[in-house]
Amino acid sequence: MELILWIGFYFLTFYAFLPALISRIFGFRVFTRGNTDKEIALTFDDGPDPIYTPKLLGLLKRHGAKATFFVVGENAERYPDIVARIHEEGHIIGIHNYVHHTNWFMRPRTVKRQIHRTSDVIKRITGSRPMYYRPPWGIVNVFDYANLGYLQIVLWTSLFGDWRKRVNADKLYKRMKRKLRPGQVFLLHDCGITFGADRDAPANTIAALARILDDGQTMGYRFVGIDEMIALSERPRYPHTNNQSAVRRPSMSNDESVTGNNEPHSIGLFKKLIVTIWMLWEKVFHFLFRLRPVGEGKSFNYRVRRYAGPPLDLRADTTLHSGDYIMEIHFENRMLFNLGMNSRSTLQTGIKIIREMEKALPDMARELSTTPNGDKVKALYGVSMIHRGAESLGYGTYDLPRGLFSWMTNIYLRILIRVIHPEGNERVRTKGERMSPRMLIMPRDILLTWADETRVKRRPQRERAAKKEISVKKAEVPHETADYEEETMGKLV
Repeated sequence: MELILWIGFYFLTFYAFLPALISRIFGFRVFTRGNTDKEIALTFDDGPDPIYTPKLLGLLKRHGAKATFFVVGENAERYPDIVARIHEEGHIIGIHNYVHHTNWFMRPRTVKRQIHRTSDVIKRITGSRPMYYRPPWGIVNVFDYANLGYLQIVLWTSLFGDWRKRVNADKLYKRMKRKLRPGQVFLLHDCGITFGADRDAPANTIAALARILDDGQTMGYRFVGIDEMIALSERPRYPHTNNQSAVRRPSMSNDESVTGNNEPHSIGLFKKLIVTIWMLWEKVFHFLFRLRPVGEGKSFNYRVRRYAGPPLDLRADTTLHSGDYIMEIHFENRMLFNLGMNSRSTLQTGIKIIREMEKALPDMARELSTTPNGDKVKALYGVSMIHRGAESLGYGTYDLPRGLFSWMTNIYLRILIRVIHPEGNERVRTKGERMSPRMLIMPRDILLTWADETRVKRRPQRERAAKKEISVKKAEVPHETADYEEETMGKLV
């Protein structure tokens, strides 16, 4: 039961909750708000509708206003003439999935298929593919960042509950008037047939919008498509690019970069915020699974639990069986993050990790005498992407058994590299086969020898052995020089 809970928490946190939180609060890889002097973007979801979309188009034409329509693919396929009219009258067409289902409850491949199918429908009607995407309810999963890099994800600044008929035209007008200012991205609806909506609610939207268009023009505002809004908003950040390139540029900060192997890494504001959230998530994880600190808790945490897996021959006379007690070690993310950011070479990163583990092993050994069931612990156990040099400390390395946990761990690494690393997609594509988490297991009797502080004084010998091992690995595998940074980045948050 605990494993199921852990996997569920792990999956939902990284697949759905955190990406939604990051995109909404910090605008990571999405466009939510403009930076303009007098422009406002009107966006309409869920259409086209055979009754209300033509009325809306007529209203916009009378006021010389442009808008963006995020269409549902099956509706676009059903009413191609309306989609053609939207395009011909100079409005922007975006994708809102083929059916109005949330991305949280669809596999990444299904989401991708929905988007491609809708893009094909729009291409057949208008002759060009859309560049913009709004997921239903604004909900993204972590794969959307990676799989939809060719599309600009657009959310909104303000929404008004206009899908409900009881929010009448007067209420809608008052809500919209309070938000009527430059840079706003209004979310409205021109169709009321989706789940939770009222069929005739768009009538109130059109009535309220007519008054808003009059007010906006009186105040000197312009209503523009999302392409122009993004171009105007991006121009100050990219002064030497033209509008077209600014529109196509992904919504990412200019300073988000990782430098080469010979200099410390640096990250931009967005990534700092993301790392902060990941650190907070780690605290929740520690609380739920009752992890205890090793020593001062700056580098490692642990818990004692029963091993669940196939038998493992640790030594000639020692076998770890399912049900045996183990001390499960967890890296402290802050420690790994600092190591990765401050190392000037891959070799230096590897040596620092070995050194931190070496310094912590005496405390781990002493914990056996004080922690509950410590006297029953048969081995020290961990799963890590960073395992080179571990043998010099007394660990054995073992492949993870095939199964759900192994699959989730590999997915976890790819998720983090795709989201955090500036070149995450390329790294996963070209080096994904070498990103293999392994079990690190040290028999109890070897761990207990670390309780003697004098062992730590033998560091130079061990360090030379680790350095030699890393050098051998680098000689065996070409282009290995970046692996430590990549694997650290994969694990650190």
